[in-house]
Amino acid sequence: MSETTTSTTALIPHLTCRNALEAVDFYKKAFGAEETMVLQTPDGRLMHASLSISGAPVMLAEEFPDFGSLSPLSLGGSPVTLHLEVPDCDAVFARAVEAGCEVRMPLDDMFWGARYGIVGDPFGHKWAIATTKEQMSPEEVRRAAETATCGQG
Repeated sequence: MSETTTSTTALIPHLTCRNALEAVDFYKKAFGAEETMVLQTPDGRLMHASLSISGAPVMLAEEFPDFGSLSPLSLGGSPVTLHLEVPDCDAVFARAVEAGCEVRMPLDDMFWGARYGIVGDPFGHKWAIATTKEQMSPEEVRRAAETATCGQG
């Protein structure tokens, strides 16, 4: 038996999806995900998948209610938003919508220096898609926030 060590620290989203094999295919189409590993149960459900989206790792598994593993569809939504920072958010946003994502917040230029919008995928997960247009200091963001309406006016 070989010993494995980890030399880095990482925070990796691990999504639970109803019909997770379909989710893998959807994320390929919507976000250009690349499979790095797919492991199925003997009955054909997705036990574990590792994907790479724009170079960032994402893991997925089928919901297994008997083990308390439920998807946002079973829970009635999720408070988590996955933030996808890309060089061209307009192209990625359009690709996601074309693949079947629902626009939750249209793309717009934001006071914090990003172009930003949110889509919802058919599996109950929300994706913020953004491109940083201008690097701003925390003080610059605070000043910009004071004059921003954020949809309130």
